[in-house]
Amino acid sequence: MDFKLFLSVVFGIIFINGNVRGEQNMNMAAKSFLEKHELLMKPLEIAANLAWWDANTTGSSSAFEKKEKAQNKIDEALANPGLFQEIKLLKDNKTKITDPVLSRSVDVLFLIYLEKQVPLDLLKKSSYLSNKVEQSFNSFRPVIQGKESTENDIRTILKGSLDSNLRKEAWEAGKKVGNILDKDLKELIATRNQIAKHLKFFNYHEMQLFLNEQNGRDLIQIFDELDGLTREPFLQIKDEIDAKLALNFKIKKNELQPWHYHDPFFQEAPAIFGFDLDGPFKKADLLGLSQKFYKGIGLPIDRVIAGSDLYEKKGKSPHAFCTDIDRAGDVRVLANVKPDDYWASTLLHEFGHAVYSSNNNNIPASLPYLLRSECHILTTEGVAMMFERLTKRSAFLKAMGLIVEDSEGFDAAASKNLKHRLLIFSRWCQVMLRFEKAMYENPDQDLNSLWWELVTKYQGIIRPEKRNSADYASKIHIVSAPVYYHNYMLGELFASQVHHSIAKELYPGKKTSEVIYEGNLKVGDFMRNKIFSSGKSLPWNDLVKYATGKSLSAESFSKDFKN
Repeated sequence: MDFKLFLSVVFGIIFINGNVRGEQNMNMAAKSFLEKHELLMKPLEIAANLAWWDANTTGSSSAFEKKEKAQNKIDEALANPGLFQEIKLLKDNKTKITDPVLSRSVDVLFLIYLEKQVPLDLLKKSSYLSNKVEQSFNSFRPVIQGKESTENDIRTILKGSLDSNLRKEAWEAGKKVGNILDKDLKELIATRNQIAKHLKFFNYHEMQLFLNEQNGRDLIQIFDELDGLTREPFLQIKDEIDAKLALNFKIKKNELQPWHYHDPFFQEAPAIFGFDLDGPFKKADLLGLSQKFYKGIGLPIDRVIAGSDLYEKKGKSPHAFCTDIDRAGDVRVLANVKPDDYWASTLLHEFGHAVYSSNNNNIPASLPYLLRSECHILTTEGVAMMFERLTKRSAFLKAMGLIVEDSEGFDAAASKNLKHRLLIFSRWCQVMLRFEKAMYENPDQDLNSLWWELVTKYQGIIRPEKRNSADYASKIHIVSAPVYYHNYMLGELFASQVHHSIAKELYPGKKTSEVIYEGNLKVGDFMRNKIFSSGKSLPWNDLVKYATGKSLSAESFSKDFKN
């Protein structure tokens, strides 16, 4: 052992063990470590966040190299066994830490350091491979009819074209990225599993759930419950959708292929009910809409917009996300905006993430840097999803200044679309959770067949004849956000639960479907006081109870897709 490291371990043990007699001393020891962690990690994390932003907005090799180096510095700092021994001793003596913020900080710190207690060569390999596949994914552009295209182009074709051959070409063009990534992604999966096994977990999936304070058995239980709740309603609406699609394409229902649906993964509801849901957005200022809405509820996003990158350009990530650079107000959104319903709801979603972050002190600056972030993935996703649903209400669009020529027709189609989306998305999330779980449990199996078995079972989509491509690797979250997707579904449950709580508290007597929040500063106060202000100082299940009065369940979500 390096002599300096030896001294760090010894003095850390002496310091803590010499003070375990008194609660005051344990509080002081925890506070000291927390301050040391912030001093060490804050500049490294800000540098990594900026490098990550540059890589995703430019796609340049130099930016991705800088991103990889920044992540390696973080990994090296957190892999320090001396620091881990200090936090482990604090964790073991946590009953003597009486300050709740410090006690929670110790829990969070323990998980952060635990993840990196593996050989540095493994961490560097994981970072290298992750960087490589992410850059390849971001730089990929599908070729359709001999022309380099974008993901937006694929969506446009799948949404509007009646030419089955063109649809098939577009769908297959988008999937080709899977075969490009397949080899490197499999090596990354194996490396992630090596890391997990070094830490005594069975596989990476189990490890990531533990690190995110989730239990695998509980997760499968709630997804099994959702499967039971959604299976029959989903089959009913899919039969209706399939009948309409078959009529549109002049084929039999059993001849429908994956490219006949309106997005590449059948994770969204096809717009097939005789009303153009994109209509109100074709000439709308979508950025202005988002800005007006969030200002109206007391959660302005002007500073976020100023730092964001919102329109298509070469090399840029083709998707959308929000990132908090410094937990002190530098919050940014990446998007590729087009004037349609998809991007209207996506902007409300991403800016929903943004107002949750430390923008405008919604998460108090009085919290330590460590806890000055969203409570959990599922809570920030839930907030974003709750706001994005508003684009399916004509009253909301009119309040934002948009023209809706046939409000009755729009509401009927949009309401149906939203209910269908909730059901369709819940089935898609079943595929993602169960695929990733099985993939990390046995990465040597035929992953292409596994993917299509689950797609068929939970979505009712049949694998195209003779198709044997790495379609699973064409989903960005499998590539760059591992063991994340189930939180979208938990977020949908949270979104429904919070919306019902707001309706009950602030809009008594109104149906939940009539509540649009517009211009109500009390909505911003509710979000700030009940959800944002605690930051990460509460475990996610405690935050859910505090915000809604109940544990997370499918009860409110079930009402939303049944009504």
